[in-house]
Amino acid sequence: MPEDSTELTRRRMLLGTGGALATAGLAVLGLTGAAAEPARATEATGADAGTETDFDETYRGRRIRGASAPGHQHHAAAGHQNHGSQTILIDGQELHAMRNADGTWISVIHHYQTFSSPRALARAAVVELQGASLLPLG
Repeated sequence: MPEDSTELTRRRMLLGTGGALATAGLAVLGLTGAAAEPARATEATGADAGTETDFDETYRGRRIRGASAPGHQHHAAAGHQNHGSQTILIDGQELHAMRNADGTWISVIHHYQTFSSPRALARAAVVELQGASLLPLG
C-alpha cells in the first residue's frame, strides 16, 4: 500500500506542475498580446492611418522606411492607378508587403491580418519581431 500513496503523490505533483506551466504560458501570451495592442490602436486611430506610403522614421528603436516602388511611378503620373507596389524596409532589410484589392496591406509577418497603410504594417511588424532581425526571403 505505501507504493500507491507515493504514486498518487507523484501524479499530484506532475499535475500541479503542468497546471502551473499552463498558467505561466497563458500569462506570457497575455503580456505579448498587451504589448502588440498599442500598435493596433495607433494603426486604427492614428493620424498616419491614412494612405501615406512614403515614410522614414524610428519606431521602437528600429528604423522603418517606406516608398512607392520606382517602377510604378510613371503609371501614376500618366493617370493610371498605382496598384500598390511598395518597398518597406526595417533596419535596411526588405519586408515583403502586398496591397489587397480592398486597399489594405499584408506582409509575410502578418499574412492574415490587414493594415490600413504601409506605415501601420511596418510598425506592427516591428512589434511582432520583438527585436529579432528581419531575414531575407529567397
